[in-house]
Amino acid sequence: MGKTYSSFEEKAINIRPSKRQLLWQETEFYGFIHFSINTFTEKQWGDGRESPLLFDPSDLDVEEWIKVIKSAGMKGLILTCKHHDGFCLWPSLFTEYSVKNSPYLNGSGDIVKEVSEACLKHGIKFGVYLSPWDRHDKRYGQGQSYNDYFCSQLTELVTQYGELFSIWFDGACGEGENGRVQRYDWERYYDIIRLNQPNACISVCGPDVRWCGNESGATRDQEWSIVPEILRDAEKTMEQSQTNDQHADFIHKETSSSELLGDRKTLKRFENWVWYPCEVNLSIRPSWFYSKAEDNQVKSVHELLELYYRTVGGNTTLLLNIPPDKRGRIHENDKAVLTKLGKELRTDFQFDLLKEAKNLNSQSTTVKYLNCQNEFLIHFDREQSISRLILQEEISKGQRVESFKFEVFKEGNYESIYQGSVIGYKTICRFEKVTGQSFRLSILESREEPLIRSVQLYE
Repeated sequence: MGKTYSSFEEKAINIRPSKRQLLWQETEFYGFIHFSINTFTEKQWGDGRESPLLFDPSDLDVEEWIKVIKSAGMKGLILTCKHHDGFCLWPSLFTEYSVKNSPYLNGSGDIVKEVSEACLKHGIKFGVYLSPWDRHDKRYGQGQSYNDYFCSQLTELVTQYGELFSIWFDGACGEGENGRVQRYDWERYYDIIRLNQPNACISVCGPDVRWCGNESGATRDQEWSIVPEILRDAEKTMEQSQTNDQHADFIHKETSSSELLGDRKTLKRFENWVWYPCEVNLSIRPSWFYSKAEDNQVKSVHELLELYYRTVGGNTTLLLNIPPDKRGRIHENDKAVLTKLGKELRTDFQFDLLKEAKNLNSQSTTVKYLNCQNEFLIHFDREQSISRLILQEEISKGQRVESFKFEVFKEGNYESIYQGSVIGYKTICRFEKVTGQSFRLSILESREEPLIRSVQLYE
């Protein structure tokens, strides 16, 4: 029997993130690297019959990857260590289908090691993607024997490459040579990860982080971190999906009854709730692996800025794929856009005007917990122009705020600038530039008292 709560509010604020979820959320914006046999065949899904001799980058530079990612403002990187074709970027002891049988460094290379060490050197968090679907290994579809194989490879990754912040699973699943679909032993996979990487979040087909439900960057108007437990349980059964489209359809069936997954109306339909925050993943190009034909189809700086504001600024994280080319380098077009993106973000958030402000309630500009009749008053010594407001809740104490408004004092009255709903870990409010000397943030609806961790203002 679970704990009994006296009210909706009491129950809701007691659904809280784990330490690992808090650490993951703080990463905010991080890169996905898809680089493998598919890079050299320009296929998106290899069939596992491609020769390892094809894997032969002419000028591989993983430090360049990290520098580009860092220049864009990202704090982490997830490497696709094995995709559905089964080719491993590390010299696994459990298969011959890996870099050890490729021309790269005459078979002595280990891409996973190179990337993990470069991340450590440059202060970037490191994570791994390992596809449960393996189109090369003949044990796939044979149940226990394949799960044993998969667990052996998973153990290699979580024990040999230092601290990991994320282990990323998708639910892709197909038939083996025997025509049987493999049933993944998720709980066993999770146990291996928890034992060896207790601070790593298990994402998408896992208990820590949920998929937004698409690969286009679309999010809900309100993206709650508290959702019905049934949604988390549904993720673990997605190995029945045969393609990414079916994967998306499966999620859609679980969520289409209510666009808002964590609002009061939705939560009250279910007995059990969990902290299951959202990650958005998509590629900077139309495809996940590099294709020369897409060199002029890289997303623009404007598109990526809009994406950043909607995701990181909407209580989700952003996982952006950047596929290295056949040289093993980030293509010049991708690099140029990402460098400009980082510059734009640093410009947008260069100077927090609240460092100059006077808080009329506490005479302090540092706010950890806020409970001043649900109002926060800001007064400047002189008029300031603002167009960005960043709000953060103290989510270690739960997600509480359901609606708020932000106003400017003009001619004896407060005039509305922005009205919003969910805050969560971070909400970035954008509006036309407003000039004023006094401003007011009001929490209109909250699950018990609001606990605001941070308020920031930018021009």
